[in-house]
Amino acid sequence: MTKTAIPITVFTGFLGAGKTTVILSLLPKLPKDNKVVLLKNEYGDVEVDSKLAKESSLAAVSEILNGCMCCVLVGQMQNALLEIRDQYHPDRIIIECSGSAFPATLAFQIREMERNTGGDFKLDSIITVIDAENFAGYEDTSPTAKMQASYTDVILINKWESISDRQLDIVMDHLHTLNDLTPKIRCDGRHGVEPSLIFGIDSKLFQNPNAHTQDPSHVDEVQTLTLYRGSTASLLHKLGDHDDHDHTHEHSGAANHLINPQKLTMIDTLEKCLTKLGKESVWRVKGFVRVLGVNDVETYIVNWAFGRYELTKSEPSVLADDCSVQLTAMGERGELRRAIGSFCRALELSIL
Repeated sequence: MTKTAIPITVFTGFLGAGKTTVILSLLPKLPKDNKVVLLKNEYGDVEVDSKLAKESSLAAVSEILNGCMCCVLVGQMQNALLEIRDQYHPDRIIIECSGSAFPATLAFQIREMERNTGGDFKLDSIITVIDAENFAGYEDTSPTAKMQASYTDVILINKWESISDRQLDIVMDHLHTLNDLTPKIRCDGRHGVEPSLIFGIDSKLFQNPNAHTQDPSHVDEVQTLTLYRGSTASLLHKLGDHDDHDHTHEHSGAANHLINPQKLTMIDTLEKCLTKLGKESVWRVKGFVRVLGVNDVETYIVNWAFGRYELTKSEPSVLADDCSVQLTAMGERGELRRAIGSFCRALELSIL
């Protein structure tokens, strides 16, 4: 009996490009009996996108946090793929990379997995999602964004509906300069694209013998901070668990006494603060917050990217009883702490 390799589709794209939305839009278009597992690599320590993904028709969602699996977390990615193979026997695995992943390095690692497992896996395609509204800005400053657009089987143009034809032409010119041969497909809003356009490609990108040797120092582009309102005990526990965070405590109160977690923000105050966030140095804010709604206490998933945000109701259990806000902020290294300061002061948040 011929062994059938599990095809792996890798989604890359800069922070906030809309990778999760595109992935979830594919699922309803697949056969009902198709078993797809998502392996996600997220910044920070909050599983925001996975909470949304778990409400979909995915067979399972696996998570790798606090690092990039194309460099420092290589072993975790390999172990996760083996576990997915053995536990779920999926028809397809989708890997959603962090915003700073080098796709060439991931392609090389998957090919290694193919050889080491005797053909249990195969790299089907690498897909790069582009945020048309902001690409011209972050492409100028991010070597990783250029690499993602250069090394890919298909480029998906997302969020193009909100910009002018002239602005879209500029984005396309940039993309053609970086990668003139790769197909470029516009997403249909939240409907994404048809699976047939990105599945079954059988990528040959890995045949570039030098691609995997590129230096993965790209992680230095993005700074990650945790924004928190909760008890001192929870804070100390978090600090002990996440040594990779910048631990400077920047709260207006005393260092040993955080704002009472029972003090809740009004939902309209939260939305006002999200609206005022600037996107020059702050690129993503996501996490969980407990607020005072119109009639009751409510818990929301916060998903903010480059000036756009969504609040999605969630179960209260995503936050501990002694914590009312846990957000991960991502942005320009060296500038993020300053840029997020007024947001934190307005919501009385500590920066971990």
